[in-house]
Amino acid sequence: MPVGVPKVPFLNPNPDPEPDSVEEEIDSMEEKATWVDLYNRLYRQRLIFLGKDLEEEIANNIVGLMIHLNIEDPFWTQSLFINCLGGLLIPGLAIYDTIGFVRPDVQTVCLGIAASMASLILLGGTVTRRAAFPHGRVMIHQPRVLDFDDRISEVGLEGDIFLHLRDTVVQIYIERTNKPAWVVIRDLERDTFMSATEARTYGIIDAVFISEDEDEE
Repeated sequence: MPVGVPKVPFLNPNPDPEPDSVEEEIDSMEEKATWVDLYNRLYRQRLIFLGKDLEEEIANNIVGLMIHLNIEDPFWTQSLFINCLGGLLIPGLAIYDTIGFVRPDVQTVCLGIAASMASLILLGGTVTRRAAFPHGRVMIHQPRVLDFDDRISEVGLEGDIFLHLRDTVVQIYIERTNKPAWVVIRDLERDTFMSATEARTYGIIDAVFISEDEDEE
């Protein structure tokens, strides 16, 4: 059984002279294809994945990739697929701000779960382009204080910073969902889980993906 990230063939899109036959074309493609890991192949199609706990390294990788893709083609929509239980507040805000900074639309998609700060990133996608798969789950709650050191001498200062960041997060939920402030504040006081349909009703996403078969009915 394969271990690690699978590799897939990638053919450089640069045009070549017309082959003399179909067989020659297939042989030429196989010779020139290079094997890259699956996620690097998908990145080339502007498909980005958040599938780990939000920490500095994963956030920096996503931010750097989004900015690179923005420079490479500022008009090609980027898609961020999210299956994440959340994580640190500040790295999450870094991704949220980058979504608003890059020029292309950013489609955010929940598959599995988008919880805590991951739900904020889901919410931060381009309006009308935020979605979830039918069995996706969304969870919102108040930010935690794990980002900060616990040295007694700095507790007061860090407490003030945290309260400011928490208020910022609350305001983002209010503005992006168009829910009354009292509703958002109430729901953030506890772990509030939602189905994909409930998240759409709440205003966190704009659509729920369905299968092609269901779409045809």
